[in-house]
Amino acid sequence: MRKYSVFLVAFFLSMTVFAQKGIIKGWIYNAKTNQPLEFAAILIQGTTIGSTSDLDGNFIFTGVEPGFKRLVVSSIGYQTTISSEVQVQGNQTVFIDVAVPETAVQLGEVVVRQNINIKKIESPISVLSIGVQEIEKSAGANRDVSKVVQSLPGVGATDPNRNDLIVRGGGPSENVFYLDGIEIPVINHFATQGSSGGTVGVINPDFVREINFYTGAFPANRGNALSSVMEIRQKDGSKDRIHTKLSVGASDAALTIDGPIGKKTTFIVSARQSYLQFLFAAIGLPFLPTYNDFQIKYKIQLDPKNEISFIGIGAIDDMVLNTDIAKPTESQSYLLAYLPTYKQWNYTVGTVYKHFSDTHFDTWVWSRNMLRNANFKYLDNDQTKVKTSDYTSDEAENKLRFERNYPDLPIKLSYGGGIKYAHYTNQTSRQIYLNSGVPLPLNYSTTLNLFGYQAFVQASKQLLEERLKLSLGINVAGIDYNNNMRNPFQQLSPRLSASYSLSEKLDLNANVGRYALQPAYTTLGYRDSTKGALVNKNENLRYTISNQAIIGFDYRPTEKLRMTVEGFYKGYEYYPFSVADGLSTASKGTNFGQIGDELITSTGKGRAYGLEFFAKIMEMKKLNLTATYTYFRSEFTDKAGNYVPSSWDTKHLFNLIASYKLPKNWNVAIRWRFVGGAPYTPVDLDASRQKAIWDVANQPVLDYSKFNSVRLPNAHQLDLRIDKEYYFKKWVLNFYVDIQNVYNFKTEGEPIYTNLDNPLPDANGNKNYSPNVDSSGNYILRTIDNLGGTILPTIGIIIRI
Repeated sequence: MRKYSVFLVAFFLSMTVFAQKGIIKGWIYNAKTNQPLEFAAILIQGTTIGSTSDLDGNFIFTGVEPGFKRLVVSSIGYQTTISSEVQVQGNQTVFIDVAVPETAVQLGEVVVRQNINIKKIESPISVLSIGVQEIEKSAGANRDVSKVVQSLPGVGATDPNRNDLIVRGGGPSENVFYLDGIEIPVINHFATQGSSGGTVGVINPDFVREINFYTGAFPANRGNALSSVMEIRQKDGSKDRIHTKLSVGASDAALTIDGPIGKKTTFIVSARQSYLQFLFAAIGLPFLPTYNDFQIKYKIQLDPKNEISFIGIGAIDDMVLNTDIAKPTESQSYLLAYLPTYKQWNYTVGTVYKHFSDTHFDTWVWSRNMLRNANFKYLDNDQTKVKTSDYTSDEAENKLRFERNYPDLPIKLSYGGGIKYAHYTNQTSRQIYLNSGVPLPLNYSTTLNLFGYQAFVQASKQLLEERLKLSLGINVAGIDYNNNMRNPFQQLSPRLSASYSLSEKLDLNANVGRYALQPAYTTLGYRDSTKGALVNKNENLRYTISNQAIIGFDYRPTEKLRMTVEGFYKGYEYYPFSVADGLSTASKGTNFGQIGDELITSTGKGRAYGLEFFAKIMEMKKLNLTATYTYFRSEFTDKAGNYVPSSWDTKHLFNLIASYKLPKNWNVAIRWRFVGGAPYTPVDLDASRQKAIWDVANQPVLDYSKFNSVRLPNAHQLDLRIDKEYYFKKWVLNFYVDIQNVYNFKTEGEPIYTNLDNPLPDANGNKNYSPNVDSSGNYILRTIDNLGGTILPTIGIIIRI
């Protein structure tokens, strides 16, 4: 009977609740001076419903149909501006403020064209915006920002259960993330130190107004990125009253509260807690993850010329082993043998101060971020025995950045700079295998203090009656680790963007640039066990450099259709190269724990190139449809200098995403994803059989002389999501069902080797596994099935009061 109860409740509600209208309120203001913009024309995009701002820049729309809306704002002497997306719900008021830039050309008549995208002159190519609808309603994403981004062109995914971003063939350590202008190094729970991936996103989607995701043509004020820049704009708290939102999803429950504190101050705060550990224990998984996260934004409008925001985000992650399993299976025994216990926490706090004048506006950003990453393993998972590995590391950064923008000079100009102080510690005690025939102990302690800096300038100009747009930017950076990285000219990063309007509907866009990435702190702080020296502190280590070129067309045949095609090439120099493994670290970073804590030289080279196709239909008869396809190659050098496929060289990425709004506030969404087979490295069976080597990590060692010489089969998956919203007088209920891998596709993974025997079942049908040893004392290895993928249904409930 229980399985029918949900449907009975839904049926009852559908009979007693009718659709209500919503309200949009907001403020239109001059982007440069922060002054209200009076008598601006405002349209709800895709409709003829309009309004006008009053003398104070305020506006209101009443009786708005529920759904996701954008506003088109226009005024004489100002650029036509499309707002970020807002979600309108029945009997609720949604707030949005729209900044409108001035234009150098005074228009005699205002013409509104409701284009899907208005490009920035600094980055006219390789940037896409993600709105609220894609975050809230995408199938298979469970409102996780990182999983939504994985559906964009050029973005690959290594594992459906991880949030690593593999962008245009680059490694997962090549991405940077900004939250309202504050850099946040960690955006995922159970993050990989030295990289950017993890399992579940830390960002609460209730905070997100819009995401701008750059896969190239990075603006000069965003350094330390080779593959992507993610700019996350947060909502402000509601201005009318206190609102409460409770969300229960696939893996966690969240409470979000927002509202005003006086006339000039708003806030939004949230806390989330997972319940995965209970689910995993119930179904007998050998590891039990728990995560919590917290987020806050507090904004004060000091006066019309000054505003300040305080932002904070943090997470606490623990993963313990489920050693209470009475009779572990073969797969459970394998995982219990090598997985350590993980304990991790991180936070970022910061303040953004903005000052507006008649000619320019300034931004000051102060922030502090810290990550503590710890993992350890006891012999036989028995806490009364010795630890076979023990790792604890802290990374902390204090940053100060200043930016000034002159948007209305004959040449648009922005410049700025920043400084940072970094503190890194590491306590390591474990064994490692360096392909030398025997395991070696690795025991060291590091404390490292570093000072870094960056500066940038960007100038932009429109020519030929605004048909040609040019932007030139330069970024320099450095850190006082060695002479190479201290010298700013070694990291000089120029970039040039150009956009030419071939017609009103067709643009030709291009960008060339040189970008620099600082080595990971795990690499900077690595010491050897014998002398305790910082073995990488020499002139063989330096910033990674990537020279990139992009060209493409942007075609908008109608107001609701956009198509792009882009070709890209990325060449890498000075890529971190693992001396022990004889390969570039570009293929590392998608496992738990950390990467980079080893002997490294900046001698690796790489290249990634390909073609991307993107098509999007927006709100065409209540249908949204997006299709993306990427063909690419990703190759990095081995120790002989030969180019070999990286671990991300899947060649093909295809996504088909659709949603349709049905009557009575129903919505259905699907996502179908196809990924080409990834290369992998076979194991060195001779070395892995040796007991001393196997016991280092209870896993086989790889044969790096055959690096990525084998490929997995192609993989694909269909996800489905159905939403229903109910509007009551004072609250809203959103009920959804999300089903991942609808047709139960089985993904073949790399072969798993175990040293356990395969005994016959006992009288109760259980198998008692134990190590299988030959006459010489070495292990006898065998493979076990490694098929992933199962139908995964999820029920979610969201309540907003």
